[in-house]
Amino acid sequence: QTQNRFLSRELRMAFALSAILSVAGFFRAVAFQTPLPETLAVTTALSMIVFSSICLGAVLPLLLQKAGVDPAHSSTTIQVVMDILGVVLTVFV
Repeated sequence: QTQNRFLSRELRMAFALSAILSVAGFFRAVAFQTPLPETLAVTTALSMIVFSSICLGAVLPLLLQKAGVDPAHSSTTIQVVMDILGVVLTVFV
């Protein structure tokens, strides 16, 4: 029950933050006169990176706890995974 409410709240937060930061990133790219295809690529990548990092940041500690590992170890894991995932998403978008 509590986990479901927590995950639901984090999912809503992921949508909200990715939307807000994507809009901000889009306007920043437009302000610097970035060509439209590049602006859309950067905006899409930004949205995907923010959304996935929030979801991963919410789920990973819970998974580690279920596996019997200290959830505090998730912070460094999330940093490494998001560095790699951020580069991969940026390249593929």
